[in-house]
Amino acid sequence: MKSATKILSGLMVTALILPAAAGTASAATYHSDSDTSLGLLDYLENEHRAARAQKPNPEKEQLKADTEEMSKHLRYPIDPTKAAPVAFEGDDLTWNQVTGDFTAKGKVKVTQLDQHRFEGENVDGNTIDQRIHIPGKGHMLQFTPGQTEVMLDGFETNYNYRTRTGSMESAKGKVAENYMTGKKFEFYPDKIIVYDGTKTKCSAINPDYSLYARKIEIYPDDKMVLHNVRFKIKGLTFLSKSQYEVNLKKDTTVSDWFPRFGYDKTNGLWVRQHLKQPIAKKVTANENIRYTTKKDWRNEFNINWENAGNYARVTQGYFDDSDDNWIKKQPSLLVGHTARIGNSPFHYSINGEYGRWKQGEVKSNHKMYNVGLSYDPIRFDGWKLNLSTSYEVTHESYNDAHYNGFNYDATLTKDFDDRWSGYGAYRYQKNNRENSPFDFDNDDYSRKFEAGFSYRIDENNRVAFGSKYDVDNATWRKFDYYWFHDMHCSQVILHYEGRDKTWKVKWRFLPI
Repeated sequence: MKSATKILSGLMVTALILPAAAGTASAATYHSDSDTSLGLLDYLENEHRAARAQKPNPEKEQLKADTEEMSKHLRYPIDPTKAAPVAFEGDDLTWNQVTGDFTAKGKVKVTQLDQHRFEGENVDGNTIDQRIHIPGKGHMLQFTPGQTEVMLDGFETNYNYRTRTGSMESAKGKVAENYMTGKKFEFYPDKIIVYDGTKTKCSAINPDYSLYARKIEIYPDDKMVLHNVRFKIKGLTFLSKSQYEVNLKKDTTVSDWFPRFGYDKTNGLWVRQHLKQPIAKKVTANENIRYTTKKDWRNEFNINWENAGNYARVTQGYFDDSDDNWIKKQPSLLVGHTARIGNSPFHYSINGEYGRWKQGEVKSNHKMYNVGLSYDPIRFDGWKLNLSTSYEVTHESYNDAHYNGFNYDATLTKDFDDRWSGYGAYRYQKNNRENSPFDFDNDDYSRKFEAGFSYRIDENNRVAFGSKYDVDNATWRKFDYYWFHDMHCSQVILHYEGRDKTWKVKWRFLPI
């Protein structure tokens, strides 16, 4: 079976519709475009991306250890209605017990028990007013539970421990898993405000890409709202938007609403974009826009509802499969339901589609109904076995074709060590090109065996191979070779189809 329908996108139309659009972007999950079941190993790429985005933070661990040590030496119980206790360290400390004024010079650390820390060469303030001031360069850490995590370097720092308010100018660092800069940061108990700021997932000194905003509001464990936004690549503005909102609870996107770029023989150079707009509870409008140099625009728009294993979607536009066969739905309705059977290891699914399909000169009212049954993964000696079956009924008005039958799938995967992983799959699909007027998502044979492997060369490079064997005709049909190369803040994926002798190239931004 061919790969699932892909997300389509494009740049020029995006620039026109962005000012009116809002909402968050699609997730960063990687999906293989191979027709050899290599997608069974997609988890390797997704786990690697997650690990790169969530590297251990030594400063956070050190601050946690220091505050735990502080708590062992408290003279009085902590009063939750008052500011957390503070410890001062420095080479030269002076303090006026009457006025509360203090100065500290040298390697100064001001640590608050709730995991706040300020560092600087010269620090002054007042212990009665519970404020500090760093007139020169300062370093700020905030890992207080329930607050936005902050690691900043800046100038002219002011902070009041009692009111939990303060500011830092000309600052840069990491805020809520984003690398940020700002002309001025303001801190409040319920939010952080950044003026003339930038946001990126790229950790480089000079990021390949970033979002610039006149004002950014950050609400702890909730959302980030950017006003008057510009998307920049290498300092050049490509897109703009009046307001953009990031959901910090589900901030799994690697590059927000940034475009993807690529090349393949069928479509030529292409640029694609996915935008998502919530319009009601559990209902979203999606714009999957794509421009190709060989096939012009290939856009798709849909309205999608999902809830507790149920979905309904109305879609209009173009779709392609792993062999770059295009089809147009004008429009189509898809519905489905998936659930576990009681407390058993079995799951069932019911899916259907009704719509108008067009491919070349073929136009048909397409009807499909599918009932599926699957079993929880079976694990033994590091192997994982998945078994599933379904019964499918399809009718096409084009030639009054009516075909039905069972599909079977058995897949096996294993991680042999930290570098090597492999898979095998046997599939039987009743629907094929012999009984369907469409080649979209279809082979011209029913029984197939697929196998392949992945090998991680180093932190930035991985290679993978996938193959497909036509059991009906006893011949190899597919050899897919992949090279994943992580660059500074982006990734290039090279895909060579051995039987077709064609190349595909994808380039996308990544958090590094």
